[in-house]
Amino acid sequence: MRFMIIRKADKDTEAGMMPTEQLVTDMLKYNEEMIKAGVMFDGMGLQPSAKGARIRFRDGKPSVIDGPFAEAKELIAGITLIQVKSREEALEWVKRWPAIDGDGNVELELRQIYEAEDFGAEFTPEIRKQEELLRGSATARDTNASG
Repeated sequence: MRFMIIRKADKDTEAGMMPTEQLVTDMLKYNEEMIKAGVMFDGMGLQPSAKGARIRFRDGKPSVIDGPFAEAKELIAGITLIQVKSREEALEWVKRWPAIDGDGNVELELRQIYEAEDFGAEFTPEIRKQEELLRGSATARDTNASG
């Protein structure tokens, strides 16, 4: 089962404040533990919403709204992707999040990622094959771009 750990934004992340050396050290240790356990497969922090945009579609037509966005509590500051055997195992990993983050006042959200089999009969063998080809192409591109 794959899950996304969502680190909610706060006034500091929205202000673009960089983490302290201690927080970076603690997060690296936490990530290293998950990687060594074979649980974590990706993670990243996001820049403040002031550098972002929302794209809203009305009647199929897009309009762009530049950030910043007012409700920091509804925004995302970062994500971590994990693969575990159960929701309970995912929750155990989330509970180990470094307590120093957000001066001990951080909000995380855990969301399960849809798998191909969750889509039922509509996800035909042909569609599954196409999705696997696209996923493989994207992974190869990411590997080539970072290597």
